[in-house]
Amino acid sequence: MRAPDPSTDPVAELRERLTRYPAETYPVQHATAQFHLGGLLAAANRVDEARAALVRASELFGADRMPVEHAKALNGLGAVHRLTGELDRAEECFASAERRFAESDLPLERGAAMFNLGLVCRQRQDEAAALNWFRLAAELFDPEQAPAEAAATARETAASLLAAGAPQAALDALAPASAYAEATGDVAARGAVANLTGLAHLALDAPADAIEDFTLAVAANPRGVRPSEYAMAKANLALACEREERPDHARLAATQALGVPVAADAVRTQASGVLDRLGRSACALPEVLDTVDQDAWSPLLREELSRWADADEPDRRAAAGAWIDGQLTRQEASTALAEVWLGGLLELPPDAMETLIRSTLAALDDKDAAAAKEFRRAVSSAMIHFHVPQWMRLRDTFTAVAAEFDGEQQWS
Repeated sequence: MRAPDPSTDPVAELRERLTRYPAETYPVQHATAQFHLGGLLAAANRVDEARAALVRASELFGADRMPVEHAKALNGLGAVHRLTGELDRAEECFASAERRFAESDLPLERGAAMFNLGLVCRQRQDEAAALNWFRLAAELFDPEQAPAEAAATARETAASLLAAGAPQAALDALAPASAYAEATGDVAARGAVANLTGLAHLALDAPADAIEDFTLAVAANPRGVRPSEYAMAKANLALACEREERPDHARLAATQALGVPVAADAVRTQASGVLDRLGRSACALPEVLDTVDQDAWSPLLREELSRWADADEPDRRAAAGAWIDGQLTRQEASTALAEVWLGGLLELPPDAMETLIRSTLAALDDKDAAAAKEFRRAVSSAMIHFHVPQWMRLRDTFTAVAAEFDGEQQWS
């Protein structure tokens, strides 16, 4: 195996610098390299290596010799301890850093340490203490000078206020975070704000407003980019739709939340609860498409096909069977639905597209001859609406997969 190239690998470059500047001769340079190395390793979730690097950095900087740098190393070390659940050690590091930043009159750095102390309290499920730290940190973050930090503190303050049963205060607290997200175009921040705003509206018994908020949160957290956040927003959207008495929308959102492989346990519990109360559906999309304009069909179908692609074969086949039934019972829209469905298939990677077609044709085998013929007719009619290269790709893929089931099936 070739060794990492220091010119292109930041971790390798820092390790090379550690060798070039041994601690015995160049303690400050060595400590600086250890500090930056610890940050990179922590970001890569290499927590044991990160901890060792940051401990060494804090030792070499020294509390008396370089108190500010020592405090920065402690703040980074505390973050690693928090990640690994060593909350007492994390609190000790953050508290020491906060004191030293205060002594050095560094309000932004002090605010960061206070913010981290708030996160430790939240991890301990002590929201009252967390809220206190977040409010103290907010006093040190000028939105003009530190907009990102002010926005993050506003979001966490709102989350603590929600947990404390003060949803209106949470909405008020979110104002700086919302302004920051809009001003900077920070999509992830916009999604976080929208999700918290939706939770506040739910707590205020305004599910229609919450649906708008969670829909924005879903859009800001694409399934393929931030899947965990997407799943959380979908589960919250399911709850809001249930409260608004829109059961089909709730079923669809809950099923899609559960379809994300990395969804958190709490997300799965909430989504499952919605389905337990409303009843499950292999694919609630056709009923949802009945309620929206046709220009909204494509993005909704795209999300559902992504869920199918990650599902086990029995669930994928059941979803495809429900889609076939839904398309066939909507005779006037059958070809239009088939066209949008085919468009969604074309956006998938080739292997996923073939897998979904195979599951669909397997489900089609379970239908009676008349239904199967009508589905093939609608899909074949829809195919010709695509440009020739896409049409040929669809025709050839359907024909090749169909040969595995019934060589007499014709797709054109």
